[in-house]
Amino acid sequence: MKKILPALLLLVSLLSFSQGITFENSDFKTTLAKAKAEKKLIFLDAFTSWCGPCKLMAKNIFTKPAVGEFYNSHFVNAKIDMEKGEGIELAKKFNVKVYPTYLFIDGNGEVVHRTIGYVEEKDFLQFAKDAEDPNRRLGALKKQFEEGENNPDFLKNLASLTVYTEPDYTVKVLEQYFPQKSNLDNEDVDLLLSVLKNSDSPLYSVFVDKKNDIVKAFTEAGYSKIDKSLKLNSIAVKAYNKETDSYNDNYFLTEAEKVTGKEEAQKYLLSQKVNSAFKRKDMATYEKLMLELYKDYTSASSVTLNSAAWNFFENVNTKTSLETAVLWAQESVKKDEHYANTDTLANLYNKLGKKNEAKVWAQKSIELAKKSGQDYEDTQKLLDGLK
Repeated sequence: MKKILPALLLLVSLLSFSQGITFENSDFKTTLAKAKAEKKLIFLDAFTSWCGPCKLMAKNIFTKPAVGEFYNSHFVNAKIDMEKGEGIELAKKFNVKVYPTYLFIDGNGEVVHRTIGYVEEKDFLQFAKDAEDPNRRLGALKKQFEEGENNPDFLKNLASLTVYTEPDYTVKVLEQYFPQKSNLDNEDVDLLLSVLKNSDSPLYSVFVDKKNDIVKAFTEAGYSKIDKSLKLNSIAVKAYNKETDSYNDNYFLTEAEKVTGKEEAQKYLLSQKVNSAFKRKDMATYEKLMLELYKDYTSASSVTLNSAAWNFFENVNTKTSLETAVLWAQESVKKDEHYANTDTLANLYNKLGKKNEAKVWAQKSIELAKKSGQDYEDTQKLLDGLK
């Protein structure tokens, strides 16, 4: 028995490490108190139920023995859906806009380090080690930048860490980075376009000067489309009045027609007004403008139509408008059938009370999800409710 007991204890120990990251089963306030008491950082996996990379991280990386061993011994780990419960307010507090986002938070509730996206095991472990080292945390890196550090690798790393939470700061970093680059690789192009919002940006000159590199990633037609969008964005900024939340239509259309045709200029202006109505939660105006914008929807992309249809499902209750959204979703499926747009169709039919159609498309959606390895939990719940 004396020989068996140590062996059992060793087995339990090995099993605890092989299970991957162990997450707290409590609210954030309790997790914060525990981290403070244990003098540890919180590792917070900020995710959403629909996020593909979030699911892949949970499946492929969080379960790794080495990852579990390090994270479980060094941090208090939390996993919170940013679109449910307390996650909604935490997303606002910590400025979480991209998923997945990984936050390292001290006992006072302050973020000391962060990153985003799918991260391989080696980098995920290194990032955790950086979070524990005050000299390698985001705050320390920003201090080094302010003190004049301009090594290209350093600048690229800092830009990557701030691009989705502090885009204006990222612009300052990239203004130091791009002049050192004779050519841009695809990662450089992605960084540039992530913060380049209009043709008045100080980085627009990089977009022009490095056209050949950008064309390699987006083609000549793609480059022209982006350039046109940047110019229209600049005109829209000048035409928009923040105080009245309105546009100077005459100014915008006059200037925009110099960049693109009259019809496209009108559609762009209408899309801007749609976005404004949605942001201020004026759903009646949003619904009216969307129906006008997509009156002729056949030229819109599959992704655009699915997004429009899903937004109607979530925010609109007018029967005729929902029936129009069904047409958008059908066109989306016609152009590129996949799990997301078939799921949209199923939900729209269900909202309209057309249970048989909803069942058919929910089953189709689940079949496609299985083939592509996507999570279909919500669709399964819909289907179960139709039985």
